[in-house]
Amino acid sequence: MTGGAASPAESRTNTVTRLFRRWIQPALVAGMLSSTTPCLAQTPAGSGAAASQTPPDDIPNVRVGATLFADYTVGEAPASVDADGNTIVANAFNVGRASINVTGRMSHFVSFRVTPDIVRESGAGSSLTGSYAFRLKYAFAQFNLARGSNGSVSGTWVRFGLQQTPWVDFIDPVYRYRFQGPTFEDREGFSSSSDAGVGFHANLPGNHGDVEAGIYNGETYARPEVNDQKAVMVRGTLRPLATHPTFRGLRITAFYDKDAYVRHAERTRAIVAVTFEHKYLNAAFDHLTANDQTSGMTRAVQARGYTVWATPRAAHGWEGLIRLDHLRPAGDASATRNHTVGGIAYWFPHQGGAATALLLDADVLRFTNFPVRQPTQRRFALHALVNF
Repeated sequence: MTGGAASPAESRTNTVTRLFRRWIQPALVAGMLSSTTPCLAQTPAGSGAAASQTPPDDIPNVRVGATLFADYTVGEAPASVDADGNTIVANAFNVGRASINVTGRMSHFVSFRVTPDIVRESGAGSSLTGSYAFRLKYAFAQFNLARGSNGSVSGTWVRFGLQQTPWVDFIDPVYRYRFQGPTFEDREGFSSSSDAGVGFHANLPGNHGDVEAGIYNGETYARPEVNDQKAVMVRGTLRPLATHPTFRGLRITAFYDKDAYVRHAERTRAIVAVTFEHKYLNAAFDHLTANDQTSGMTRAVQARGYTVWATPRAAHGWEGLIRLDHLRPAGDASATRNHTVGGIAYWFPHQGGAATALLLDADVLRFTNFPVRQPTQRRFALHALVNF
């Protein structure tokens, strides 16, 4: 039909069209724009991003990993006896460590780590004696104080909580064989891998080393604080040939731990170390001096010792482990403990921070000139590491 009045159906259609154009269409457009605003705010820089964009490392995230140390160990010496008095060769399957590593970042300024670890319950009278129990080993917040030229975290931070101690935090990544056993100072009870306190770290310019220091309870992660004394720990590391193609992995380190059992009863540790890292070899020598005075009314005892180790590597995952620890528990006495480890390992190929390895080793501990004769301890073991 042409001309004339519009039909009732056409009138209704025109009315709906006018309403849509005037009210509904603008509302839909506004809603679509508002819903896309968060996406526009996260557009990478350099592609028309809004001024309020969120940097990638300011997006909160959480990662979960795990660490497992397992072994089968045969105690060849000294001889053991069972409940009936039969002479046996002691042997056992063990889980030395099973940790869940929860790490995360709230922003480029704040990150955290929480790590529960297992321990064999051995408390007298405990209904769980012999069982594996979880305990807290690491639980700290990290505040990153500076950023590099490319926007990444620069290595200058403050940590608050249950955290790695400065010496073990440095030496463990160089040694890499904690799944066989702790490093010298840790094994002999002169240091711990974790303690509660506040710590600071900064890198030296030009990759020439770093400094780490902190104030801690001094009782390790396994015990609560028992007095008003705090441990002050300082580690300084120098990389003298940071730009040399072969010897850039050479580092010289000094560490000092000033603590006290009670007031006027010192507990100090001093370590000087030389370490070397290379594609085909990691190696180290460090010397320890420790002073322990358990009471202000007793005489201080000074212990001295050293460790030397090397881990030569082949090109396809095979690696050797050679280690010697020597300790004189009382510096003015002739008694010594000598601990030797020799083994061969295979590290499975992985990408990123994951690590899996098997180690077959012999571990011998000898005691010399002790007032009470102690037998030589000799063990053979197959160790396994899984870490991701």
